[in-house]
Amino acid sequence: MTKAIVISRTNAKVQTLAILTAIVAAVALPQVFHAVGTISGLGAGLGQTFLPMYLPIIAVGFLAGPFAGAVSGALAPLVSFALSGMPTTVLLPFIMVELAVFGLSSGLLYTVKMPTILKVISAQLSGRIAFAVAVMASIYLLGNETVGAASILNGIKTALPGYLLQWAIMPLLIFRIENINKREG
Repeated sequence: MTKAIVISRTNAKVQTLAILTAIVAAVALPQVFHAVGTISGLGAGLGQTFLPMYLPIIAVGFLAGPFAGAVSGALAPLVSFALSGMPTTVLLPFIMVELAVFGLSSGLLYTVKMPTILKVISAQLSGRIAFAVAVMASIYLLGNETVGAASILNGIKTALPGYLLQWAIMPLLIFRIENINKREG
């Protein structure tokens, strides 16, 4: 008999392990996508297209809760930047905000009674809105001229395959984990 996949939403050791695991996965997955893109001749832009960093963040939010989702979402881009230089310094603070909100909202939505696909879409929207607000605040309140408002819509268009990937993977993952927990519980 296999042990159920249950992540404590209160145990500090488990939360720390979940955060560290999500950060490692959120740093490693984009590197795989960039390498595949480079080897295949498609370019290193596969990461921007498929958003592999987002998958572990939404997963840890759903499985370990809003705290783990928010912390891993804020720290993963920073660790990735420190190790690989990606995301760029221009986008780093905005992606940190987006992923922190993405992880937080997925954790908060986990217990809400609605189809998982709607939870994923809601988390995506909240993260993207946070990104847009951060960009606009940077431009209009801080006078930042290194990023433009067009980056908001361009990011959505470029990342559409990544959003679709999340729509396909996350409901299946959550369904599988919930079924394992029901059988074991």
